[in-house]
Amino acid sequence: MGKFDDVRLHLRGQRYHWLVTGAAGFIGSNLVEALLKLGQQVTGLDNFATGHQHNLDQVREAVGSEAWASFSFIEADIRDLAACHAACAGKDYILHEAALGSVSRSIDDPLLTHGTNVTGFLNMLVAARDAPVKRFVYAASSSTYGDHPALPKVEDTIGRPLSPYAVTKYANELYADVFARTYGMETIGLRYFNVFGPRQDPDGAYAAVIPQWVSALIRNRPLLINGDGETSRDFCFIDNVVQANLLAALADKPGAVNQVYNVALNERTSLNQLYLMMRELLQERFPHLRQHQAQYQGFRAGDVRHSQADISKARELLGFDPSHRIGEGLKEAMDWYVRHLAPQH
Repeated sequence: MGKFDDVRLHLRGQRYHWLVTGAAGFIGSNLVEALLKLGQQVTGLDNFATGHQHNLDQVREAVGSEAWASFSFIEADIRDLAACHAACAGKDYILHEAALGSVSRSIDDPLLTHGTNVTGFLNMLVAARDAPVKRFVYAASSSTYGDHPALPKVEDTIGRPLSPYAVTKYANELYADVFARTYGMETIGLRYFNVFGPRQDPDGAYAAVIPQWVSALIRNRPLLINGDGETSRDFCFIDNVVQANLLAALADKPGAVNQVYNVALNERTSLNQLYLMMRELLQERFPHLRQHQAQYQGFRAGDVRHSQADISKARELLGFDPSHRIGEGLKEAMDWYVRHLAPQH
């Protein structure tokens, strides 16, 4: 992978202290695992609003006791500025993943989403500035593109937000840009497009589509597709996201810092195609799926119809080179979900 190989080699020879917020969540726990395997010192911060202790337990099992000894954990809320200051003190790099995701959750409770995603984000920026840290890399979102119809999505062209969640993620980008220009901070935002993979929670009202569907398929429960199933997304496997974060943290190319980047594949997969791919991957192990049929329901409020990322900027300035297409990522994800969700006999 070129640049990413260089970054991993560098990290194996240098020991930095990283803070990963949202460390008990899906993306955060995968980042913690990758950093510990590269010999880094890592502090995790999470309030367990959407994260889980079992994610951290799986990281400990994956990395082994020696690497795990380089991990420390703070249970705290990013809406608590004092906790943010304590967490950021002495850190070299921050990977900020803590947020309340889900468009539909933000429509149901915009105040809660704002509190975490905007006030919490601002707290983290202030604490990172005061520490000070080398660089602040944060989870942005493809929801920022809003109602702009052009495909593929290019970073400099956005539309009007379609949900309170989208507003909060755009506000993050505005705050990061102002902190870069006002205080000289180094920030990079990564606009994730429909990330999926191991440790993504299949349960709860706001579960993402892939874990929700694989749970329904394995457990032979009804599987609901919003709209006509032709809505499309640029699904991105977690390993690609881990790569983008580490590349962003250590990017040294002129002009690479204080930018936002799309993190995806520049591909579109419809919900109907996704369903068929998932069913095909699982039906040999679960014969009941040969007769399985999806059910359709109304379109979901706040959803964009199609999403696809132009990733040329990330390729050029970060050296981003996705390691997994959707088929490869789905295969790895299905294997993990089968191990963790299949009924035990």
